[in-house]
Amino acid sequence: MTKRTQADPDGRMPLMDHLRELRSRLFKAVLGLVAGGIVGWVFFPPIWDFLKKPYTRIPAEHCIDAKCDLVVHGIFDGFFIHLKVALIVGAVISSPVWLYQIWAFVAPGLYKRERRWTYVFMIAAVPLFGLGAALAYLTMDKGLSIFIGLAPGDSIVLVGVQDYLGYAQAMLLIFGLTFELPLFIVVLNVAGVLTHDRIRRSRRMLLFGIFVFAAVATPSQDPFTMLALALPTVFLFEVAEILAYFHDRRKAARPDPYEGLSDDEASPLDLAALDAELEPGEPRR
Repeated sequence: MTKRTQADPDGRMPLMDHLRELRSRLFKAVLGLVAGGIVGWVFFPPIWDFLKKPYTRIPAEHCIDAKCDLVVHGIFDGFFIHLKVALIVGAVISSPVWLYQIWAFVAPGLYKRERRWTYVFMIAAVPLFGLGAALAYLTMDKGLSIFIGLAPGDSIVLVGVQDYLGYAQAMLLIFGLTFELPLFIVVLNVAGVLTHDRIRRSRRMLLFGIFVFAAVATPSQDPFTMLALALPTVFLFEVAEILAYFHDRRKAARPDPYEGLSDDEASPLDLAALDAELEPGEPRR
């Protein structure tokens, strides 16, 4: 049992206690990030070999001695590259820690059914983000090949490590977050904010918006990368629309407790259904 529930069975506490708990949650999340960053720093060589592979797969005619290597321009670039890679790895490794801290801060204010849905969404968000990042990793060399291939045939292209790492970060982040958009649609539908009928009526505009977003958001903005982002997102959107359809259909099949009531008549109160939403020992609100 948390301090919040010990202080008040309804999970309420003064503002200063909320701020202290938020500080504690942030501190634990930062500790997890630092611990993951240490792992990323220690295992930097194999991680960097993995990250730079898409660049080594580009055509070698613009590389020195047919070998594509990245260039370090500054004295301190090596340190900042280690730090940036360590933070990326730390954020990924420690994601269960900081996701739990966010959940632990919010969860006491939710009903049992809402907590179940949140667990489902959190479990689905991680693989979706990983799927998007994996697709970005597989397509990075195509975008690089298109633009590096536009250089004159007698020129040598020298790409800085910082530039390449920034490109890789943007690709992984944009693809990963874009794959979360259909999940966000499902969340809004379950919450009753966005109905399937509204999704259906706005379908053409939403699909057009996906392609526009893919064309603008991708760092290279080449047609191949745009389609690699847009087409899977459209597929996930279709899946989200189907889930919204079945959810609204099941919701419509439930009896409406307010049907047939006049404006001045009290609605029935289903205490059994209310109790089912509460944890054992949790008081009614």
